[in-house]
Amino acid sequence: MRATLSVSGRGLIALPAEMRKAAGIRPQDSLIAETTPEGILLRPALILPLEIYTPERIEEFNVAESELAQVLAQRGVK
Repeated sequence: MRATLSVSGRGLIALPAEMRKAAGIRPQDSLIAETTPEGILLRPALILPLEIYTPERIEEFNVAESELAQVLAQRGVK
């Protein structure tokens, strides 16, 4: 599939719907753009959620670990 695209004054391009559908690109998807000897390559970006643990969240983990340790000790699991 081939399409001629134009670049806006802000540097934005729009991919035709048929091309997005063929590539499985949905609204709000992230793409990685990289230059190659052949031109610009667009590919899906893998986005992983990141959680920054607050002291309160760490305490929740500690409590859960303690509870699990007690249950395992009662069952004789080491």
